[in-house]
Amino acid sequence: MAHPYLPAVERTLLTFWVGGLWAVGFVVAPLLFAELDDRALAGTLAGAIFRVMSYAGLACGGCLLAIHWLLRGERRFLAWQTSVIAAMLVLTVFGEFVLAPRIAELRAAGLTESARFAQAHGLASGVFLVNCVLGLVLVSTGRRDGG
Repeated sequence: MAHPYLPAVERTLLTFWVGGLWAVGFVVAPLLFAELDDRALAGTLAGAIFRVMSYAGLACGGCLLAIHWLLRGERRFLAWQTSVIAAMLVLTVFGEFVLAPRIAELRAAGLTESARFAQAHGLASGVFLVNCVLGLVLVSTGRRDGG
C-alpha cells in the first residue's frame, strides 16, 4: 500500500518542476535580456539558470517516476501521466546534455550570430517549450484516480 502522503509529495514535486520551467522560461530569461545591456552576459546568466532548472527537473522527474511506481504499482506503471513524465525527462536530458553543450561550444567559438547557433538555440527552445506544455498538461489535469 502506498503511503498516504505520496500524492501530496507528487503534486509538490510536479508544481516545483513545472512552475520553475514556466518562471524561468517566460519571466526570468526574457527579463535578463530586456534589462541587461550585455546580451552575452544575459545569455550566460540565462544558461546557468536553465542548467539549474534542468538538474532540478531531473531530480523531480526521477522522484515522480518512483512515486508513480509506488502509487500505481507495476501493472499501471505506463499510465499516461507516467509516460508524460518520462518524456519530459528524456527531453530534459537531451536539452541539457546534447543541446546545451553544443550551444556553449558555439558561443565559446564566437559563433552566436551563425546559422548553426540559431538552429541549436531554436531546437533547444522548442524542446523547452514542449516540456513546458507537457508539464502544463500534467498540472492542469491533476490526479483523477484518487491516489
